[in-house]
Amino acid sequence: MSPERYQKIVAVLKARQPDLTLCLEEVHKPNNVSAVIRSADAVGLHKIHAVWPNEKMRTLSHTSAGARNWVEVETHNTIEQAYQALKAQGMQILVTNLSDTAVDFREVDYTKPTAIVLGGEKDGTSKMAVEMADQDIIVPMVGMVQSLNVSVASALILFEAQRQRQNQDMYNNPTKQLSDRIIHKTLFERGHPVLAKVAKRKGLPYPELDDAGQIVADSNWWAEMQRR
Repeated sequence: MSPERYQKIVAVLKARQPDLTLCLEEVHKPNNVSAVIRSADAVGLHKIHAVWPNEKMRTLSHTSAGARNWVEVETHNTIEQAYQALKAQGMQILVTNLSDTAVDFREVDYTKPTAIVLGGEKDGTSKMAVEMADQDIIVPMVGMVQSLNVSVASALILFEAQRQRQNQDMYNNPTKQLSDRIIHKTLFERGHPVLAKVAKRKGLPYPELDDAGQIVADSNWWAEMQRR
């Protein structure tokens, strides 16, 4: 890993927005999942959530290999479990849903800790997801169709959230960054993937990295890594 790439990764991780996320409710088409993850990475999300009640759907978390390396996907069996996890983080929960109570997605304050729930391609968001959310939102349209592809809708909403957060300089706020532990873990695993796998298998801690991304470890650590 070159020093330039290392510094690029550091800058990206320090701009991550741990209090902004998506929740996909049974979105099942790999191309859509891939596109959503790419948008999430582009806007600076560290993690998204997904309700995938069966093992077959959980394999979707491995799509979009490039962006998937940088955006974690936490899976849940039910929307209730997902909401419980999001509420525990103090997030307002917004759900995309066409209703009389829905508001224009641009009228929402995304500088608050926020989770945006998007439904599956066939049925949209469930009744339970709507009832348990804090607010339902819509993307206003003037054409014949009433809904957008889930990946397109997610991108529109996320980039509005990005606009608001950039206006508040939230991408440069040290108090809103990922923890040093998560940043170090991600840097090591992405910068030294083979050694990270060996260290994890052996139960060894990840050593420090210098300013060029090179490993700073004593001889004992290297000896343990090489031991069969």
